[in-house]
Amino acid sequence: MSHQQQQGRDEAWKARRRQAGILAFVAGLVGTLIFFGFFPGLPHVIDSGAIIVSLAVGTLARWACQSRMTKKRNEPM
Repeated sequence: MSHQQQQGRDEAWKARRRQAGILAFVAGLVGTLIFFGFFPGLPHVIDSGAIIVSLAVGTLARWACQSRMTKKRNEPM
């Protein structure tokens, strides 16, 4: 395999990793906002604390997704 082909595969993998990270961030963010908005027993108000927690959960989900993808890629087959 030539260096150019390997570089093309690396770029494609990075693009998939970036897209998966974005999707994980959005899923974490929206899921947490839905939890705070509709979970019984909680005040049904989305305040600044809920938004900050949602951003933190989204960031954590993105990090977990991307680190898992990197770990799977680097495992020997």
